[in-house]
Amino acid sequence: MLHLDDLAQFLEHFLAVHRFSQAERGGVYLPSTRPISKLGLALEPWSQLAQWADHHRLDALFLHRPWKLQPEQLPQNLGVVSYHLAFDERLTLGFNPRLADVLAMSTLSVLGKKEGRPIGMIGQIPTQNFSSYCSCVNEVFDGHDEAHIGVRTEISQVAVVGAMTDTLVREAVERGADVYITGQFRKSASSTVSETGIGIIAVGHHRCEEWGLRAIAGVLRERWSRLEVVLPPS
Repeated sequence: MLHLDDLAQFLEHFLAVHRFSQAERGGVYLPSTRPISKLGLALEPWSQLAQWADHHRLDALFLHRPWKLQPEQLPQNLGVVSYHLAFDERLTLGFNPRLADVLAMSTLSVLGKKEGRPIGMIGQIPTQNFSSYCSCVNEVFDGHDEAHIGVRTEISQVAVVGAMTDTLVREAVERGADVYITGQFRKSASSTVSETGIGIIAVGHHRCEEWGLRAIAGVLRERWSRLEVVLPPS
């Protein structure tokens, strides 16, 4: 039978939390001894969280951002695990092999680092035009905030990075990237984008997190075949 400590131990390994300071590693947020057969996943608490947990008879919760959680409103003995930075870097727009697979990227290498940790990846894709690849990105993330075609009509190499700075964009260009995929288009790097002619797709921060939540649901179902994982209403 799965318990909260077992879940936390697996997630700590999967998310490689050892790369972070002790204060940023996450883990068990609200302890519980309750066996887990139904696990709810959410990015953060919302006003109907308690009713949702009760309706689905959840035994535990995974929260990305738990800080507004009011424990007294939850059903009794409902355990909570929480991971913030590790989730962002492992399962959104960082060095994320699971995302690379669905974006048809291969021959991956690290692009950019923060405190020694990779924050992006660059890889090859089947050669295609920008519009075709932008449609693929839309299907993966259910939309995007901004898209700017670059000077190259045919693209074959893509950078996916969880930040957008002059330095990172230039590194992507120097290493052959035709398109730079990120969460939010940063105006501070717009002149570099214009100068280099690289294409940009800004997916949107919330869409990246929602993809990560769906991805970790899949991971947990793969690890525990009998675990019922419940995602929040869209």
